[in-house]
Amino acid sequence: MPAVGVPVLDELAGEWQPVTSLAHLPSLRNQWGQGHVNHDLTSLSWLAFPPYSGGYHTGVLRLDGRPVAAERMRWSPWGVQRTATHGALTVTTDVRMVYERSRVMWRITLRNDSPDPAHTAVEQELLAMFAHSDVDWGWLYGTPWNSGHHHDFYATERLRAEVTADRPRQVQLLPHGERWIRLGSPRIPGIQREEDSAPMLLESELPDHSAPDSGRVRAPGAPCLVRQLAVDRADGSRVAIGEAQAVYTVRAGTDRRVGTAALGEGDVLVLEVRVDQDATDGVVATHGNHPDSAQLGFSDGRVFLRIGGELVVAPESLPVGSWHTVGVRVAGSGAELLVDDAVAARTAPWWEGQRWKATVPDGDALLVRDSLSPARGAYAFATPPHRLTANGARGLASWQVSLAPGESVDLDFVLDVAGSGQTVLDRSRRDAVDFDAAFADVAEQWRTTWSHAFEPGNHEFSGHLPTLVTEDKDLARTYYLGVLLAVYMRNTRVSRTGPVFLTGGPRLGPTTTYFWDQSEFARTAAMLEPQGMRAWILAALAQPYDHCHSFDTYNQLPVGNHYAANDHALFRTITAYAGVTGETGLLTEVAGGRSVLDHLRAMAYRPRSRRAAFGDGVLADFGRDAWELLECVPNYRDAVVSFNAGYAGMLHTLAALLRTLGHEEEAVAAEAEGSALARAVVGQYAGDGRWSIGHPEGGDVIGHVLDFVLVSADMADSLTADQREAMVEFVSNSLVDGDWMRALDPQDPIAPYADRPDHGAAGAFAAWPGATAYGLCRLGRSDLAAGVLRRAHRATSGALWGQAMEVTADGSYRVAERGVSNRESVAAVAVTEAAIAGLFGVEARIGTPDKAQEGVVRNCFGELRNVQVRAVAPSVNPGQTPPS
Repeated sequence: MPAVGVPVLDELAGEWQPVTSLAHLPSLRNQWGQGHVNHDLTSLSWLAFPPYSGGYHTGVLRLDGRPVAAERMRWSPWGVQRTATHGALTVTTDVRMVYERSRVMWRITLRNDSPDPAHTAVEQELLAMFAHSDVDWGWLYGTPWNSGHHHDFYATERLRAEVTADRPRQVQLLPHGERWIRLGSPRIPGIQREEDSAPMLLESELPDHSAPDSGRVRAPGAPCLVRQLAVDRADGSRVAIGEAQAVYTVRAGTDRRVGTAALGEGDVLVLEVRVDQDATDGVVATHGNHPDSAQLGFSDGRVFLRIGGELVVAPESLPVGSWHTVGVRVAGSGAELLVDDAVAARTAPWWEGQRWKATVPDGDALLVRDSLSPARGAYAFATPPHRLTANGARGLASWQVSLAPGESVDLDFVLDVAGSGQTVLDRSRRDAVDFDAAFADVAEQWRTTWSHAFEPGNHEFSGHLPTLVTEDKDLARTYYLGVLLAVYMRNTRVSRTGPVFLTGGPRLGPTTTYFWDQSEFARTAAMLEPQGMRAWILAALAQPYDHCHSFDTYNQLPVGNHYAANDHALFRTITAYAGVTGETGLLTEVAGGRSVLDHLRAMAYRPRSRRAAFGDGVLADFGRDAWELLECVPNYRDAVVSFNAGYAGMLHTLAALLRTLGHEEEAVAAEAEGSALARAVVGQYAGDGRWSIGHPEGGDVIGHVLDFVLVSADMADSLTADQREAMVEFVSNSLVDGDWMRALDPQDPIAPYADRPDHGAAGAFAAWPGATAYGLCRLGRSDLAAGVLRRAHRATSGALWGQAMEVTADGSYRVAERGVSNRESVAAVAVTEAAIAGLFGVEARIGTPDKAQEGVVRNCFGELRNVQVRAVAPSVNPGQTPPS
C-alpha cells in the first residue's frame, strides 16, 4: 500500500473522455517501450520496444464487416480502454503492455444491452510489422517499411487516420500539402532553413533529428536533362512548374528547387527527361523533403519510383539520346510509375507480404516473420477464434458471437515480439493460457512501482520522492500526477547506463533524452533516481553538447541541432544532483575528455567567448538561428535576456561551489563576473514586466515566459521591488490563463507569427506552468504559485501532460497534437519540482545556509515528508586546489 498521503494509483487514472474532446489520443508505456492508440477500437501505431520498432499499425477490429470508431477512451498507467456501440452491443476494449516485456495484451468485451438476442461477426486484423535494428534510434527514429527503414512521421499518421475506413488503402502514398519540386540530389529529410519567411514549417517539413548511425546519405543526382515539369490534375487541368521553356541540366551534385506543388488523389507529377549514357544511376526529381516524398530516378538505366515506403522499377532501360515522358500518379489505391504515358510499374498494397510473411503454425497462433531482420511477432489467443487465417503480411481472427440479453463475452489475445519465432510463439501462448492473471498483473506491477517511488530504501528506484500530505486536493493531484509522469517516462531497458527518463513520445524518441527537458525537474530526478542521474550526467557530458540538443541513450550518440539552453540545462542538472545528494566525487569524474568540474567551468564561462558586438558588449549573443532558441518565435534571437540571466545564475552558483571546494580566489572572480552580467541583464528591463531583446539593429521588446522563468529563478535578488511586482503582474495577467497559460503574450506584435502551441501564443510548453510557479515563489508570491499548480492537472486531457497544451474555442486547455507535439513530455514534472523547491523551499542550492534538509518540511500548504537533501558541504580546506 502507498504511504500515508500518497493516492492509490487507480485514483490518478483518467476519467472516460469523449474522443471528440481529445486532440491527442492516449499512449501506452511499460518501462521498456511505447505505443499510440488509434481512433478505432484495437489498433496501435508507433509501437517500439528497442531494439524492435513497429511499422504501419497492429490491425483493426471489424464487426459485421465494418470497423467501429471509438466513441470514448480512458487512460491508465497500465493501459487504455476504448468503447463504442454497435447496434445492440456495447463494445469495450482494453489494451495493455506487459510490464517490462515486449508484449501487448488485448481484451475485447462485447455486451448485449438489448432485450433481444444479438449476433455479430467479429474480425480482428492481425499485423506485426516489426524490425530489429541496433542503429537509427534518434528522436526521429527508424521505423520499417516495405522498402527500407526510415522515420516517416506524416505517412504513419495518414495510416493511423485511415483505420476507421471500410477497407485499408495505400494512403501513405498521398503526400501532405505543398512541397518543393527538387531536381538532382535529394536532401536528407529535414528543415529547409532557407525559408526565412516561415522558419518553422513543421506541418510540411521535419528536422532530421536522427542519430549519426542512421546511415542516411544524400543520393547523387542522375546525369540527364529535364524539361516540361508539370502536375496533371485529376480533373484534366495542367499546372506548369518552373520556366515553361527551360531545359535543366542535372548532375550528381545538382540540388535545384523549381517550384511548389501539391499532389492529390489521381494527380500526376510529370516531366520530360533525356539521358545520354547507358546504365544511368541517381535521382532526377523529388516532391518535397520527406522520407515518403515521391522520387523519380534511374537505377542502372531503368526508371524507378520511390514513395511512401515503396519502391518500384520499370522492367526495361530507358532508351538514351531522346526525350521521354516520366511521371508518377498518386492515389489511395496505389501509385503508378508512368513512362511514355504507359504504366511501367505500380505499388502493391502494403499488407500483401512484400516484406513480412504471416503463417498459422499448428493452427492456433499467428507468426509474422520479417524477411529483412530477425524480428518475429506472434499472436496467441485465450479465446480461440472460430477461424484463423494468414494472407501475405496479415492475419485474420474471426469469431461468431451470439449473446442473450444482458450477456457479455471476452475475446482475449496476446502479441509478443522477439528475435526468434519459437520464442514469440511460446511466450504469447503462455500468457494466453493464463490470460486473466497475466492481464491483471500488468496493473499490479504498476501499483507496486508507484508505491516504491515514495518508499525509502525500496528495491526498484535508487532513491525516493517526498510524500505530500495536504488538505488541498487539487495541489496534491498536480503534485502526484507530476511524479507519475516521471515514473511513466522512466525506461529501464534502452540505456546501457541504467534507468533513464525519456523526453517524450510515443510518436518520437523511444531512446532519446533532451538536456533542456531533463533540467526542468533536475532535483526531482536526483531524489528519485540518483544513481541513474549520475550515470546520465556522465553520458550527457560525453556528447558534443555544443552541437546537439539531445542524445540517443541506446547507442550514446548525439541527436539534432544545438540548443542555446544546453549550458544552462546541463549546469542546472549537475548542480541539482550535487545539491540533493551532497556528493562532490562526481566533480572529479572525467567525461568527454575533461572533469565534470571543468565542464561546469566551461559552461558558466561561455559568455566570455560570446560577447555581443553591439550594445555594451557584456551580454552574450546567441546568434540568429531561431532553431537554437525558441524555434517558433522569429525575433527571439541574438542577445536574449533569458539565457543571459541563466549564465549570471550559473556564475554565482559556480562561485558557491568553488568556495565549498576551497578555491576562494576563483570564486570571487566568478561571482564578480556573474554580478556584472546580471547588471547588464537588468539593463534590458523594458518596464511592465517585459524585457528587451538586444539586436545589432536595436532592441525589441517581447513578453515571453522564458524571460520570466529564468530571470526569476536565477536573478531574483538582482531585481528591485517594483520590477518584481511588475513581473508578477505581467505573468499573472498576460500569460497565466485559466487552467494553463500561454508562452507568449497574445498581444505581442510577434504573436501572429508564433502560433505553435508550445512556445507561441496558442498555448504553452509542458514545463512552463511549473517553472512559472517556481518563479513566482522566488519573487515572493507563493500564493499565486499555488494557484497555478492547483489548476494545472485539469489540462491533462484525461491522462498526463503533453509537450504542448493548447487553448480551445471555449477557453479550456487540452494536450495538443499539431506541430508534431508529443502526447507525453517529461518536462511537465516541473510542477512537482515547483512544489518541492518553490512552495516548500527544498531547493538543494549549493552554498546556501539551509544545507541539508531531512524528514518533514511544514508550511501553510501542508507537509512534505521523507525529505532527504544532503547538500554540498565543504570537503577541502580553504585555499586547497579543487579536483579538476
